[in-house]
Amino acid sequence: MGEMPTVNGFTGRFGDKFTVKDTPVENLRHLRVVVVGAGFSGILAAIRIPERLRNVELVVYEKNEGVGGVWWLNKYPGVACDIPSHSYQYSFAPNPNWSNLYAPGSEIQQYLQDVAERFGATRFIKTRHQVEHCAWDDVEKKWKIKVTNLSTGETFQDAANVLITARGQLNDISWPNIPGLGTFQGKVMHSGEWDTSYDFRNKRIGIIGNGSSAIQIIPSLQKVEGAQLTCFMRSPTWISSAFGDEGMIELGLDPANTAFSPEQRHKLTTDPPALFKLRKVFESGGNLIHDSTIRGTVMQQEFQTAFHRAMHAKLSTRPDLLKLLIPSFAPGCRRLTPGKGFLESLLEPNVNVVSDPICEIMPTGVSTITNNNNNNNNNNTNKDHYPVDVLICATGYNVSSPPAFPVLGRGGLSLAARWADRAETYLSLAVDGFPNMLLMFGPNSAIGFGSLTRILEAEADYALAVVRKLQKEDYASAEPRPERVRDFMDYVDAYFEGTVYTDDCRSWYRRGNKVVGLWPGSTLHALEALRAPRWEDWVYETVQDGNSGRENRLRWLGNGRSVTQLSGDPSWYINPDEVQVPLEGRPEENARFKARPWCY
Repeated sequence: MGEMPTVNGFTGRFGDKFTVKDTPVENLRHLRVVVVGAGFSGILAAIRIPERLRNVELVVYEKNEGVGGVWWLNKYPGVACDIPSHSYQYSFAPNPNWSNLYAPGSEIQQYLQDVAERFGATRFIKTRHQVEHCAWDDVEKKWKIKVTNLSTGETFQDAANVLITARGQLNDISWPNIPGLGTFQGKVMHSGEWDTSYDFRNKRIGIIGNGSSAIQIIPSLQKVEGAQLTCFMRSPTWISSAFGDEGMIELGLDPANTAFSPEQRHKLTTDPPALFKLRKVFESGGNLIHDSTIRGTVMQQEFQTAFHRAMHAKLSTRPDLLKLLIPSFAPGCRRLTPGKGFLESLLEPNVNVVSDPICEIMPTGVSTITNNNNNNNNNNTNKDHYPVDVLICATGYNVSSPPAFPVLGRGGLSLAARWADRAETYLSLAVDGFPNMLLMFGPNSAIGFGSLTRILEAEADYALAVVRKLQKEDYASAEPRPERVRDFMDYVDAYFEGTVYTDDCRSWYRRGNKVVGLWPGSTLHALEALRAPRWEDWVYETVQDGNSGRENRLRWLGNGRSVTQLSGDPSWYINPDEVQVPLEGRPEENARFKARPWCY
């Protein structure tokens, strides 16, 4: 049946001719990748793409003047890592020189800058370049991207086979929706847009919010000469013990002193086993407290008892603050913050805590409504006014939201419309209807406890696998199946039903009653889920071959050669670093395989 092969191909059984693609089997088809954002995720992409892919043209657009994302933007006093810094870094670039177990924000930004330079990422990053518009062209199978060079004002068009958004979740500032905010005649700033030139000395300072940033800002500003703070707090919040306390004790260090001396840092720099031991303690500790997020576990109950006792001890003289701050929801429902010095600062004479709701911002300050439940008159509310010179909105970000610029997928569908009710994704990485668009640190990819940065590395590996599949197997586009997106969101909802994250609290993890910020499981769960892509969950379009009369999805097999015959090592497979030698007698006892789920 059919005809015999010819030199250039063969004729199929129906008379249509198939031609061999004249390329090695690796099929290094040229692709262009555009990454939006140069924070933790964008820098990582700019390191891994040139390292692990070939013939891929890369550019990273970053709207700010420098790299670091949230760590470039956040410059408020007291900004610092709220987990051990040695667990908040790239696994391939451990830093022995953190000045503190909870490193200041400027130090984290410098670390990211150093890593970007050290591993060549800055070659591809264009700062002061703001992406304005992205639209999928279904004819060319490319993303058409409008970009403005903020330094020159020039706007230009770019195009990419693959679009990777690495914007993170903490970049879209959320201003409070309070009447009169625009009428205030003093200084207004947001924790994410800090004016480092402003002099807070002898100022009346109003601070709205008591989330993670406010918990760091208040103790810092309380110490400013002549400052008078009025802190407007409506939400209760747990103040936890420092996450690294047990690790410090295990390492023989004093948890009360989290600074690393020059001698300690020199030791960690010159003694790799000592640095590795320290890292292992904090990584393992962070992963093993995942059970504290499961409602009703012994660990969760122990956490609540311990935090309750500690807060009572610090606020014993202020029952009003105890009543305001100690929540009825479980620890972890809101982002837990150690808050060193926060509770103590609330007791200082220059700090006034106001729990009444704000009704209006006036030109001279903040007005609140005071309920008078003992008044039998119909009008049982009074207004109080608090004059301030500067108003700080520590009101967080719009998380798990579409980019601030339009992103239009197949058929002109906007991502904003697609996510109007909820940010739906496949494994937090992709969205149906948006071909060749990959998300890093997107919806449902943060973590309550454990290593966030290692999850980002797993997401980068997955994104690279998608790009490589497009390239090698001659696919023009790939996107997740709609039914798999629905399956993932069903899984997310079912998982979180049994966790503290669905308790009655106000949290950036949630939108309404849906958890949109967090991965549905532990860090270790995420690493395993993302390690080996389920390609059957995706749909593909094949690159059209103008020379063949019919489609052949194995044309990527090429001309029967490998690039290693041309420019590589033609016997690479016997090199010592490539050969995996089984353990004699009982190969299943291999320590490497037993340490992790070596499933594939």
